[in-house]
Amino acid sequence: MRTPEFWDEAPGQGSGILAGLLAPVGAAIDAAGRMRRALAHPYRASVPVICVGNLVVGGAGKTPVVLSIVEALRRAGISAHIVMRGYGGRLAGPARVDPAIHDAGDVGDEALLAAAQTPTWVARERAAGVRAATEAGAGAVVLDDGFQNPAVAKDLSLLVVDAAYGFGNGRLLPAGPLRERIETGLARADAIVLLGGDTAPTALTGIACPILRAMLAPVNAERFTGQRVVAFAGIGRPEKFFNTLRGLGAELAGEYKFADHHRFTESEMAALRATAERESALLITTAKDAARLRPEARAGIDILEVRIDWRDEPALQAMLARVLQASGASIG
Repeated sequence: MRTPEFWDEAPGQGSGILAGLLAPVGAAIDAAGRMRRALAHPYRASVPVICVGNLVVGGAGKTPVVLSIVEALRRAGISAHIVMRGYGGRLAGPARVDPAIHDAGDVGDEALLAAAQTPTWVARERAAGVRAATEAGAGAVVLDDGFQNPAVAKDLSLLVVDAAYGFGNGRLLPAGPLRERIETGLARADAIVLLGGDTAPTALTGIACPILRAMLAPVNAERFTGQRVVAFAGIGRPEKFFNTLRGLGAELAGEYKFADHHRFTESEMAALRATAERESALLITTAKDAARLRPEARAGIDILEVRIDWRDEPALQAMLARVLQASGASIG
């Protein structure tokens, strides 16, 4: 689905009549979630479990943070496996992702991206996925999403927050983008990963847990400086991608938004290619979108790769070291 525009309004602006009508539904869903967490008996893995989640749906930057943490664990001598739901894929799992035989229709786009860097599992039942990863030799498990899922005990829970977007209109789904109330989510977090910007959302003022600041940095930025491009994206907030390109000095001859996890048709791709040719521009998309394209459909399409740049990486490393030592994991 494409997120409603009223989700993006600043808190206090009212968010319109529809949001007000939907608010009771959000309250009921939130109450059910709190009851589920209260009654849960989480599975405790034999290896450290690090959860990277968020409080809003879509577009916060979880997966790049997950991959960065996997790399930090690898430098510490820990072989980490990723477990995720595999949103958009048909496999219930637990299944280890193999890019040679799986496509986005099987496991989802994010799982394909992750599997290119580290062992990755999709599992609708997270506990089963964590168990499978552990049995396969994982020295640690990183949950991509699952902060609201009580099925697995977490040794470290990180909440990713987009500094520019914050928490949208501050309302619960479906009246807004929040998966749960801000105050209850922050109370369970061990740390906040604040992506981009120097100003934190007002809701983070005075919170007890530490804030780790980081930036989403383009890997191949210089390629697009001064370049004329036609950009398309089916992610949580496509505007973020378009603004990144502008910030790199690219000239956008066209920008096309699709719903998150959109499966592109042949006619859509043909139209995008025709537009790029007509505009004498590069056709460009995100790595997540490219993962949903068939290999032959990716030809001639540029991809903007991103990575996480930590402003205080030693703080992250110290946090991970404490978790590993507390669990008795062998480092190095």
